[in-house]
Amino acid sequence: MSLPAGGARPPHRHRHPLRTAAMAGVLVMAATACGEGSGSGDDVVELRFSWWGSDDRHTRLQEAIEVFEEQNPDIRISPDYTDWASYWDRLATSTAADDAPDVIMQDESYLREYGERGALADLAELGDSLDLSGLDPNVAQSGEMDGQTFGAATGVNVSAILADPEAFEEAGVDMPDDTTWTWDDYIEMSVEISRATDGEIVGTQGMTNENAFHVFARQHGENLYDEDGNLAFSAQTLTSWYEITERLLEDGGQPSATEGVEIAAGGPDLSVLSTNTGATAYFWTNQLGAITEASGRDIELLRFPGETELERTGMYFKPAMYYSIAAGSDHPEKAARFVDFLLNSTDAAELVLSDLGLPANLDVREAVADDLPPAGERGAAFLAEVEDEVVDGNPPPPVGSGEIANINERIYQELVFGNLTAAQAAEQFIEELETAIGNGP
Repeated sequence: MSLPAGGARPPHRHRHPLRTAAMAGVLVMAATACGEGSGSGDDVVELRFSWWGSDDRHTRLQEAIEVFEEQNPDIRISPDYTDWASYWDRLATSTAADDAPDVIMQDESYLREYGERGALADLAELGDSLDLSGLDPNVAQSGEMDGQTFGAATGVNVSAILADPEAFEEAGVDMPDDTTWTWDDYIEMSVEISRATDGEIVGTQGMTNENAFHVFARQHGENLYDEDGNLAFSAQTLTSWYEITERLLEDGGQPSATEGVEIAAGGPDLSVLSTNTGATAYFWTNQLGAITEASGRDIELLRFPGETELERTGMYFKPAMYYSIAAGSDHPEKAARFVDFLLNSTDAAELVLSDLGLPANLDVREAVADDLPPAGERGAAFLAEVEDEVVDGNPPPPVGSGEIANINERIYQELVFGNLTAAQAAEQFIEELETAIGNGP
């Protein structure tokens, strides 16, 4: 399973973070102070900044904090970070207890939920301290909901097929023309690679992530959700999507069910590309560097199959993650100054680089372009290459949509182990997701 746009997101193992039992605390929080990190009454104000990620991200952001504090001696930033699996439970608990961090890293799956519950400040009201005018138009408005801005995009990612040219060469198979290849081409290519190498190299890791289906749905003129937060894809489209996996499994184009589950659980470090046991896999562009380093090879970025085959292109720019400010922060203007630094300062960008996606501020992105590592440069070039092909963005996911990863993972496993047909898997997926977003029976 691929990470989301922050690498956005490892495979989900957590449950829905803000349940009804916690809501009373959230609503109270909106009218009171944030608790710890809101200042002590001294000249120096302390703010708490919460995020998730790898050790490398922790290091980069703490270095950025040090630079900010040097430039802003009246503000001290207290870092509060953990891994993805623990992050949302911790954030839900602290928010319900009226102890939310002042500055919060957010994912699109939960932005609406926290925003609608009154937990996040409207960034548009902090314009004297936070300038959002330089953000990439592709993601600039993605944090807006019902006339309020609950999040500012940290950076930009695009989903892509990562391919290992050495694996193709070992199999004696030509790399695909990603400007024209179809889904049938993808299946046939994957099977051919597996057969040519007697299974030592699989053609693809498989499309195990719901974000890959999102591209497929968009290619069919559909979407995961509409503007009103309802499901916007058909059972027929989802069935067709699951049938691709059935064909790949039947003909050996992707790992067996058992192997696939183990690979997905290991994240990018155990992907077929990282272990030199596969030719292609789906990931986000900001994960190219980690996979390139793990594989020891020059991994390339390709467009998704089907981009010229169906009704329209499906690939889209995704905010890697968001910066939000707690509605109950005692010092929202100072919190906004810190977010402004993270978004608009080249000093911050030179440290963070593309770890949070390519910088959302276009001028900053251009300023640090020469500082990006080779994988970051290839990611930036790929985004520029496909920019004119991206049709539009996506509506903010509805409350409860964070459950989609757990639902997809569970049903995908039932599919690959043969316990559900493609049609049955599609029916169950839709039923469970409808229930998660509050539209079920």
